[in-house]
Amino acid sequence: MSMNPMNRRHFILKSLGATLALPSLPSLLASVVGGNSAVQAAKGAGAGARRFVAVGNLLGFQVKQLFPATTGAAYEQTTLLKPLWDVRKHMTVYRGLDHGIKGGHFAVHSFLSGVLNSEAQNRPGGNVSIDQFMADEIGFQTRFPSLTVGSEGGIHGGCQIAWTKSGVRVPPITGPAELFDRLFVSDSPDRLERRNQENRLQASILDSGLADANRLSKRVNREDKEKLDEYFTSIRDVEKRLELRQRWASLPKPQPAFEKPANKNRVADLPMLYELMALALQTDSTRIATLEIGGDFLPQDLGIDKAYHGLSHHGNDEAAIKHLIALESYQIDQFGKFLARLSKIEDGDRTLLDSTSVLFGSGIGDANSHKNSDLPIILAGGGYRHGEFKQLPASGPNKVPLCNLYVDIAQRMGVHAEAFGNSTGRFGIT
Repeated sequence: MSMNPMNRRHFILKSLGATLALPSLPSLLASVVGGNSAVQAAKGAGAGARRFVAVGNLLGFQVKQLFPATTGAAYEQTTLLKPLWDVRKHMTVYRGLDHGIKGGHFAVHSFLSGVLNSEAQNRPGGNVSIDQFMADEIGFQTRFPSLTVGSEGGIHGGCQIAWTKSGVRVPPITGPAELFDRLFVSDSPDRLERRNQENRLQASILDSGLADANRLSKRVNREDKEKLDEYFTSIRDVEKRLELRQRWASLPKPQPAFEKPANKNRVADLPMLYELMALALQTDSTRIATLEIGGDFLPQDLGIDKAYHGLSHHGNDEAAIKHLIALESYQIDQFGKFLARLSKIEDGDRTLLDSTSVLFGSGIGDANSHKNSDLPIILAGGGYRHGEFKQLPASGPNKVPLCNLYVDIAQRMGVHAEAFGNSTGRFGIT
């Protein structure tokens, strides 16, 4: 396939939902020829392995009813902490951790990344979220490198919690029926054979594309070399996903303990989504999972005849705030039951909650004023020393970015990261 500045043809690789186009290389006039590449396999550790779950809310929480006035272990019960009171020894409430950014609803996507989409192109790691950052490093150990659960409805075009390092939003699994199928339903023999054929074809195309790019990299200038490095990164990402799909395709999935659930609505489905996420961790189907609650969480399903987004802009109206507290209390109650569930599941010589760092919060601190500071953050499990409310400086030289906590979580997961997002160090070592 010849290439020249006047009439350049793209090498296109379509594999596993990705489209990779060889970038324009003005310094090169050459031919693209096929070749070979290899991928390596690795095995997971099983029981006792570190895990991570993040739960995000698209519209935030009423922090005046969430944060206590007293710091330390003797903090008082607030309205929104009441549903968590029985599991408080397993968790820490943080105030003062955020990303130091602005954008209101249009910045909620930064919850797990610390980086705005609009600034991602100027950063080496883009706006990759911490779940995908860790999945890139250790996700090969399980059938699913990560699971992203959320909705494709509501404001801002669906789930905004998970992002790849190439700036692509990770599409969510949208309901318990789909999540059940993903975890427990194996392919039929015919479908398995078709998938194996697809894998072989895609592997052949991938090998050819990688060899082409390697050959070209020896003949380009520095500027084009940087473009090719980005292309190599994309190739390696697809290579990992293909290798995973090939490895797990013929292995049976675990047997479920109950029949496939039906999709109802996000309010009614939330307990089952949490139960399925617990089973995904328990069966070691994945060690990284996210859940975003937002666009399709309808107050009407809690008996509240109002729109969620409209309620979030309450204008200090007491009736609207009362409705918000009701729906937020329900969300927090289900989260508390999830923590209690994990605390009762054995995982080697400890509990599954001891093995799992569970983050709960939002990328918005006050939806009414579109504020992205003062984020509601709760961290549970993970082997941390818990049972406190910790208030950190909201500004100034001692301000701690939320991403510093993400660095600590990543290192506990076995990911060798000295920095992430807008971190300035590591926070949370206890």
